Amino acid sequence: MSKHLRIDFVSDISCPWCVIGLKSLEEALRRVGGDVTADMHFQPFELNSQMGAAGEDIAEHLRQKYGADPEQFERSREALRARGEELGFKFQMGKRNRIYNTFDAHRLLHWAELEGRQHALKEALFDAYFAAGKNPSDHELLANIAAEVGLDRARAGQILASQEYAQEVRERERFYLEHGIHAVPAVIFNERHLIQGGQPVDVFERAIRQIIAS
Repeated sequence: MSKHLRIDFVSDISCPWCVIGLKSLEEALRRVGGDVTADMHFQPFELNSQMGAAGEDIAEHLRQKYGADPEQFERSREALRARGEELGFKFQMGKRNRIYNTFDAHRLLHWAELEGRQHALKEALFDAYFAAGKNPSDHELLANIAAEVGLDRARAGQILASQEYAQEVRERERFYLEHGIHAVPAVIFNERHLIQGGQPVDVFERAIRQIIAS
């Protein structure tokens, strides 16, 4: 009999390791197959909540925030590219040279959860930013992506033009911060078991099998 598993995936659109974590988790769930029925919820986390609309150059941003020099920056990019390739995701490093505010994307994801299209929207947003180098704070782009995954484009535009779901997103962000989540991805199983970081597939698979067996 298939076991039900709730998964809260706390992440940001602009976090490349969140892509790695999600792809690893999805592959782990495929391996487990019919033994588990997963109910996945994407929870908001902003790496750069104070960032302005124009965004920042990625290399300069990482230098100021983490002290990363150009050599470290290139090593990190290559590690991400290789991990992504292993998992079937192609990071287009040359197309992505800026990092942006993601709050409105999280508001749209909150709405998409209510409409049953959250997972599809999350994947499409990752593709738009990391594979196509597009700006995930641009309202026109966000509305177009919403339509591509089966959501109502006009309704998406209404949400983006307002502050709808802003309070709900901030409350969720605050909840996870207050419960000790300060880095992403953070993957929480059945609201009890936490795995942090872009872990290998085997780590997620082993954890899932242990949880459903307990």
